Amino acid sequence: MVLKSTVAFVAVATLAFFSSAPQAEAHSWADCIDWKFKDPKKPSWNDDGGHCIGYARRYPVSLNMPFGTQDKIYRYFQQDADPRVAIPCSNRGDGYGSNETRANPVSEAYGRKFGRMTVTTVGDTLCVRWPAKNHAIPQYLIDRYVQINLSPVRNGKDITQIELLKNTVAKLDFANCMPGADIDHKACGGCFKVPRRAPGTYLLQWRWMLNQGQWYSSCADIKITK
Repeated sequence: MVLKSTVAFVAVATLAFFSSAPQAEAHSWADCIDWKFKDPKKPSWNDDGGHCIGYARRYPVSLNMPFGTQDKIYRYFQQDADPRVAIPCSNRGDGYGSNETRANPVSEAYGRKFGRMTVTTVGDTLCVRWPAKNHAIPQYLIDRYVQINLSPVRNGKDITQIELLKNTVAKLDFANCMPGADIDHKACGGCFKVPRRAPGTYLLQWRWMLNQGQWYSSCADIKITK
């Protein structure tokens, strides 16, 4: 009887511990590809601290969803663990705006009900934003980062993940987030300089590692004008 009581106590205590711990609603994604700060001297990723002028493919701006709630339409996309077979961009069509495959023409993934495509120049600064989704806390942050890959597109199709990994142009701190109590919807982001590239349209991949070998990605087309 004593043993059963002890086991029951441990089970209840364990359940209480996990119930009180922060629970992840979903995994993260790129909310904005080209975020412009209202005040560059006081950069803020919050909605009132700037605005977005360039988005990922088929980003559903017309739904006017609050920041960090796009997991309800499956905006996040987990890749296969093996980069040799991993699809670089979400091919899911089961939610409005969740499909990030390349459009033909690329302009079909932007405008009207979707956000605008990013247009930039060599040397310009691109600032990318994402929601924390409960993961910008110590137990998740053992060398976790956001990888930015930038590559030309061949024959009208996205290149493979292996090829993309040869074109990493930045690694951003996933936990670069705004302070606040709501750890699920904290606004986070990072900036990088557009490297030297010939004018053209490129695939930009936002790729985030949650656990070792567990990657999530978002894809955008960006036009480099000069």
